[in-house]
Amino acid sequence: MPEYPIYIISKGRWQSRKTANALEKGNINYKIVIEPQEYEQYASVINTEKILILPFSNLGQGGIPARNWVWEHSIGAGAKKHWILDDNIQNFYIMKNSKRIIFNDNKIFKYCEDFVDRYENIALSGMNYENFVVPVKKGAKMMPPLYLNTRVYSCILIKNDISFRWRGRYNEDTDLSLRALKGGWCTVLFNAFMADKTATMLMKGGNTDQLYQDDGRLLMAKSLQEQHPDVTKIVWRWHRWQHYVNYKPFKSNKLIKKII
Repeated sequence: MPEYPIYIISKGRWQSRKTANALEKGNINYKIVIEPQEYEQYASVINTEKILILPFSNLGQGGIPARNWVWEHSIGAGAKKHWILDDNIQNFYIMKNSKRIIFNDNKIFKYCEDFVDRYENIALSGMNYENFVVPVKKGAKMMPPLYLNTRVYSCILIKNDISFRWRGRYNEDTDLSLRALKGGWCTVLFNAFMADKTATMLMKGGNTDQLYQDDGRLLMAKSLQEQHPDVTKIVWRWHRWQHYVNYKPFKSNKLIKKII
């Protein structure tokens, strides 16, 4: 079983509840964190023992207040780290013999934890998106099992005693990753373990209605550029505005093994 608590932050998605369903398939323990006005809807489809109710609602700040509340809740529970998951993850995968295999099993979280716990300076770690990890033909060079010192999105294991917290309104995953890296910490993005996350804006609920509509994409990119102008620029890719982050300055951040 995973050592650290797993939280899903969710809003307006009691009907789909993709991540909760994926965890249920593997009998993986979790807490789903919701706003009070949606309790009845979530309680009708999820065991109430798994529901945590936020002390606020409709703040218009995206998921930031909920994320920070989860962080403090996990500290209050005595955890040294915590998992925080978006609510639109359909399945979890492992890479085996150059094939992506669905693996909705609590071992996938424990595998990540076991690696991270060997080191004392990993601030953030997590699973890459399944569609970013491309299987290769036999004999071809495989993707590495993990990337060091890059962004970690949507399925994140956070070291609780780092000095940073979630902030802003857009691109909070990238911003937190960058602040940790600039602080000299390391990040780990696993390719061996993956999360199949529904693409942003394809599902109602969450931040889709509040943040991503109209010129939201451009505002997101500009926001990150303002926070990190030294490593971020705005580009037009895939028929929309995107931020581009240069992670090369953080190559010198080295993993430090724990002394046992």
